[in-house]
Amino acid sequence: MAPKFKEGDVVFSFSGRWVSYVHTALAYVAFLGALVVGCSLHYQKIVQNQWYGYPQEWFPSVSSAIGDRYPERSVFMVGIALTSGPRFALVALYYLLTARPNSSLPKIVAWVGVFRTFTCGGWSYVTSTDDHMRHDIFMVSYLVATIPWTLGCLAVSPPNPVAIKYRKILAAAFFGTLVPTTYFFLQHKIHRVAGAYTIYAFFEWALVLLDVAFDAVTVYDFSSFEIVVRDVKGLSRGDKKLLKDDIKEKERHQPIIQASTFDGPYSWWNLSIALADIYNGFIFWTIQTSLGVCVWYFPLWHMGLSGYEVSVMATVSPLLLSIPQVRTFAIKYNRWLHYSAVIPGLIAWQITDQVNRLGAVSFAVWQGCMAWTAMWYAERNDSARLQARILAWTAGLVLSSIAKFACYSNNPLWPIMNADNGGWNWTGLLLSIPAVWHATRPVTTSGGDQVVKTGKKGSGLMAGVGIGGLMFAFHSLLSDSSTMIAWTWTGFPVHGPQQVPYGAVTIAAMGLGLLLGTSSPNLLGSWTAYGIGAVGAMFLTYSQDWTGYYGALVFTVYLCGVAPVLIKSAVQHNPAAAFGFGFFIYNLMILFHCWVVAYAFVPYGYLVREHNDWVMICTVLQIGNGVFSALTTNAQSREKTAKSARGRKQTAYYLHILLVLQLLSMSIAYLRFPTNDYKSYHPEEKSLTAGIWTIHFSLDNDMWSSERRMAAAIRELEVDVIGMLESDTQRIIMGNRDTMQYLAEDLGMYVDYGPGPNLHTWGAALLSKFPILNSTHHLLPSPHGELAPAIEATLDVYGTQVDVFVFHSGQEEDVEDRRLQTEYLARIMNATPRPAILLSYLVTQPGQGNYLTHVGQKSGMHDIDHTDWDRWCEYILYKDIKRTGYARVSRGTITDTEIQLGKFVVGQAPDYSDTMIPEDQVAPGLRFPAMFKGEGVRGHFYHVFDEPRYFA
Repeated sequence: MAPKFKEGDVVFSFSGRWVSYVHTALAYVAFLGALVVGCSLHYQKIVQNQWYGYPQEWFPSVSSAIGDRYPERSVFMVGIALTSGPRFALVALYYLLTARPNSSLPKIVAWVGVFRTFTCGGWSYVTSTDDHMRHDIFMVSYLVATIPWTLGCLAVSPPNPVAIKYRKILAAAFFGTLVPTTYFFLQHKIHRVAGAYTIYAFFEWALVLLDVAFDAVTVYDFSSFEIVVRDVKGLSRGDKKLLKDDIKEKERHQPIIQASTFDGPYSWWNLSIALADIYNGFIFWTIQTSLGVCVWYFPLWHMGLSGYEVSVMATVSPLLLSIPQVRTFAIKYNRWLHYSAVIPGLIAWQITDQVNRLGAVSFAVWQGCMAWTAMWYAERNDSARLQARILAWTAGLVLSSIAKFACYSNNPLWPIMNADNGGWNWTGLLLSIPAVWHATRPVTTSGGDQVVKTGKKGSGLMAGVGIGGLMFAFHSLLSDSSTMIAWTWTGFPVHGPQQVPYGAVTIAAMGLGLLLGTSSPNLLGSWTAYGIGAVGAMFLTYSQDWTGYYGALVFTVYLCGVAPVLIKSAVQHNPAAAFGFGFFIYNLMILFHCWVVAYAFVPYGYLVREHNDWVMICTVLQIGNGVFSALTTNAQSREKTAKSARGRKQTAYYLHILLVLQLLSMSIAYLRFPTNDYKSYHPEEKSLTAGIWTIHFSLDNDMWSSERRMAAAIRELEVDVIGMLESDTQRIIMGNRDTMQYLAEDLGMYVDYGPGPNLHTWGAALLSKFPILNSTHHLLPSPHGELAPAIEATLDVYGTQVDVFVFHSGQEEDVEDRRLQTEYLARIMNATPRPAILLSYLVTQPGQGNYLTHVGQKSGMHDIDHTDWDRWCEYILYKDIKRTGYARVSRGTITDTEIQLGKFVVGQAPDYSDTMIPEDQVAPGLRFPAMFKGEGVRGHFYHVFDEPRYFA
């Protein structure tokens, strides 16, 4: 047998500590050297940012110090190049130190370390000036990989108390520093606070120093190593004496550490099963959440109940499992039951007829609810497999929320999506075929480890009520990461979270809840946890901004944590009672939360008008029913999941995937972070093009999501400021979507949402190329009909403050409501001393009734065109700002309402006459785009007047 070590003369040897010393020293020299050189040569340039310079900002950020200027950029690059050698050596030595037979985690940590090293080189040598996108990709990859590297190093750390202590301290300091770093960056980027970037820079430098210091802790571990260079052929002898003639013989076969926390084989096959299982859960939530938005199409276009709303009852299919023969069939042929749900649900987008498309989705929901219920029930005596199935289902919800976060709140596999509007339908369908096959593999083990005693169990119906409340809370609040943020939004200046990046925080809270629910089910299933969750729900319901959002996070953690407890309890009862009845309760809650806003269009709607708080109270009480039943049922069962090695290993794969999903959501938040560097279309003319559009909840005439077509029309019409009405889609029946996310990011505009989805309106929104300095949300008097929302916003338009009002009046049937709303709006418009524009939906004829209050002395507002008699709903009014043009653009097939546009110029005296001039007398920057003349594009063209009107 070959010797383990080659014998030979020792030419050179040194302690492994020097790898840590050299790595730390070179890394600090690279960063701090660039900082010193940059401050010495280009101080005022590197402290300058997009908003402020010296003296408001007086300390450079990391990116400024190591950026594109010579020679500091070269100092940094040379230092990073020299650091790369010790860096690879450090990763290799740490792997050798922690590697154990049959343990894969050290290998994973080592590969993450190598990956971080390459990505560091990527963002170091490809600057944002060279290639902004690739620089960001390398940077976000490095930051995301830092999390598994840090946690992995802690997990496999040798039993060195000093090293473990410092690793924990530095890791906690690093992750803790991320919070103020993000806060002050947002203060700079969004709020433009002078000096905030300097404070951010200090925290950013702290992150760099802590990152390097974390790796420097290896100095305590590498003292176990001596790195030796041997001359096995004696070529180095010559006239030189050997550095060492002999070395103390060491115990070659004695391991450096005796045990590791994560011993045992890592099965990639089991990991693939977990992946397939979670993807199957994702498909369930994709189909489940698509049903509401398909149903919504019909009452939307019928302007009332259509009869197709009965499709929401498709979830009650588990009631059939009360029949023994059906239950046996569903368990025995569960794989095919899943396929009968997945295939029609994901192929539905190919069906052009809207009724048949809804039918396919309804059938898929029916089959899917029965398939998952039968699967859980079949695994009720095997705690490890049951827990894995529950994790797959709940992690599937997390993945669904991440997919919507990545795709601007639309699930790319929904039947309202296609290749033209951002759909990935074929990809999702093709992946689902092997995923379902892999996830529904036949059981290879016999028996189980969970024995239910014959004593008293909780109530099956109470367990069902708990499942119904849990399902409703998941769907209404957590199926999109922006929903609860929209609940707490109050306008500008920003006092709370925004959808990006804080959607990732909501998703992180979901993951934390799942982790706690898996590791500490007794804690999450207790009345104490229930009370904390209820308090979180109360703050979400009754508070706004950060206070409301903190409550939302608490409630999120609780919901995801209690889910395994409730489901494990429910499967011990008859599935028809626990899940069939539970899904029936869930359906009633869907109708309840629709009734509170649709009260003007449904029977007895006035009984629950504007009582979103009642919906939340019912949800919390229902979950309490489930907890009460679970405390009895689970107390009678003997679970060994937490103690079982098989259970721990099986659960670990799902939790590892869940961690990767969290990293994915963080990456999405980073890549979607708004630049807020927006520019109007014609600044040379000081032009402001304003528009109003009632978008019918961004669902077009053929049941397709219409955001991309709307964005194209707004961009081509060169609209600077636009009011959007019927824009609130943050409800189950509308898919929990947020149209404004895509429009704002794609068009490069600031966005303000009117009164949130918890305030019972159909929605108003404002998109602006100009900074929104301040905004107020109004709920106008509506004693009888639907609530009328309004936004009052002050914009910074070329240095001039201009007020813009976005308003949706009540319906034609509610005469008194509209009169009161008109009086209210006239007062607030008249009160503003600034130039003002109203973008509105008034439900009145020109020159009659409430029109005379909107236009005249009571409001101080003027009609953009008094001669346009062919209007009923949309109006543009203005005061103290020069009007230069007016146009009406056909809607195409996007909605049921046209686009109205007005052109204004800031800084010139207004002229309220109706003198019109030909287009050739208008400056090019003040003309409407010519492409919409004649037949126009995609069904959009100038109509009514057949061309725009221009005013002197």
